[in-house]
Amino acid sequence: MTGFDEPRPRLDGETLQLLRELFRGAFGLQLRDDLAFIAERRLWTRLEALELRDFAGYHRYLMHDARGKEELELAAELLVPHETYFFREPTQLESFRDEVLPELASRFAPGRRLSLWSAGCSSGEEAYTLAMLLDGSGLFPGWDVQVHGTDVSRRVLQLARAGEYGPSAVRAMPAGVLGRWFDRLDGGRYKVRDVLRTRVSFGHLNLMDATGVKLLPPMHAIFCRNVLIYLEPRARLEVVARFFERLVPGGLLFLGHSESLINESTAFELVQLEGDLAYRKP
Repeated sequence: MTGFDEPRPRLDGETLQLLRELFRGAFGLQLRDDLAFIAERRLWTRLEALELRDFAGYHRYLMHDARGKEELELAAELLVPHETYFFREPTQLESFRDEVLPELASRFAPGRRLSLWSAGCSSGEEAYTLAMLLDGSGLFPGWDVQVHGTDVSRRVLQLARAGEYGPSAVRAMPAGVLGRWFDRLDGGRYKVRDVLRTRVSFGHLNLMDATGVKLLPPMHAIFCRNVLIYLEPRARLEVVARFFERLVPGGLLFLGHSESLINESTAFELVQLEGDLAYRKP
């Protein structure tokens, strides 16, 4: 075990390349050279927990130990930030509420069914936000409305299902929303009320798992914000293609403000909303 009186093991270039290939193959993650120090610092805690002396031993553990697959998920969780909050990127959400939801309500009225997907939902704030927007629109009474949240991290999915959040998560909440959908707990924390929690389902899913993605129902809108930026180019295109396949014709894909498909060759068409951009399946 690495003790406090010993120097921390360093992540050398050869082992970094081996880990890069492992994370790329499993999750499509792009472990860039300029992030090597961050990877070294964050993964060192796992070496300590597993009593491993160096990163080469950690790579062998990931590859050959019976618990390697579980550990790989823990490692990926350490490498990808999960910071989020309710009503993040409000301009985009306003466009979705004011322009997209009325269009979806009109276009898909005959079936009276609507499915939304929060891909990379982290601890659930985005998925619950979408459920609140659907209810607040008043456009879907009597419809079969579903919001699906998925993430590769089992830990954050446990938080999402629990629906309990601190002050930071609700810092951008519009007036009146907090009191309607949340119960206040001790210590300044808030819990999503059951009436909202029952409208959202959460499931474990690796976006690189083509078979798992196909098990999801057809979607009318997909939100995948601040996920693609962590994927290597080929994985990014594969994931976007899977989104295209899951969307119904006329369905929309929403990305984070730091992401774009403008320079990518995809089958989506660009949609200019009043306050944002989206991508439509023709």
